[in-house]
Amino acid sequence: MLMKEYRICMPLTVEEYRIGQLYMISKHSHEQSDRGEGVEVVQNEPYEDPNHGNGQLTEKRVYLNSKLPSWARAVVPKIFYVTEKAWNYYPYTITDNWKSEYTCSFLPKFSIHIETKYEDNKGSNDSIFDKEAKDLEREVCFIDIASDEIPERYYKESEDPKYFKSQKTGRGQLKEGWRETHQPIMCSYKLVTVKFEVWGLQTRVEQFVHKVVRDILLIGHRQAFAWVDEWYDMTMDDVREYEKNMHEKTNIKVCNQHSSAVDEIESHAKART
Repeated sequence: MLMKEYRICMPLTVEEYRIGQLYMISKHSHEQSDRGEGVEVVQNEPYEDPNHGNGQLTEKRVYLNSKLPSWARAVVPKIFYVTEKAWNYYPYTITDNWKSEYTCSFLPKFSIHIETKYEDNKGSNDSIFDKEAKDLEREVCFIDIASDEIPERYYKESEDPKYFKSQKTGRGQLKEGWRETHQPIMCSYKLVTVKFEVWGLQTRVEQFVHKVVRDILLIGHRQAFAWVDEWYDMTMDDVREYEKNMHEKTNIKVCNQHSSAVDEIESHAKART
């Protein structure tokens, strides 16, 4: 098991980011879902929890084969996907959290668990996960949307916070050290646990997955800010309607190529259990 705590600051408020993250996830998933790969939305509906209250439950299939390194592609099927289940209780307070779990039917000993909390600060709360992981060893990793490098194939100058400036908010063109002085500022705290219990591959796979997670967090948060003028005037009803439409378009791109193959994978998985 390898646990890391990621802290990603944004030049937004927690309330603003609630809309921004939903918009970003939907648009990003659609952009990445080419050639039958990407994200298929299986379920997305309101959910009520006795402890956390009202939230949103989503289930997705994330198709990954071409994004795997060669040593991983050699041991997984041609059609390879990870199932994501997420419970989003995003309130206007900072007390609740967002949870996500990833499992793979082909690799039953593989899982990713993510807990996220949001606060209006610059990533300065060192005790935010004391309840969940107070005595567990973990590395704290700050991700800077302005100065950290992203993989070259994902770079777009229009999505670079060093150059982008929002017309609607006046925010942007973030300089080195922006987190110390910028207002408003919020932080997304993510506690990420990766488990791959296969002897001989555990360390390599867990480290690789964390690298992928870090890249995804960096790219996604850069886009959430760079697209701020697209979502800033949206209400929650607006972004839910946008999310619904984008999910339908994305599923068309992804599902047609995989439906029969997915059924075959799941039947084999059930046969092994």
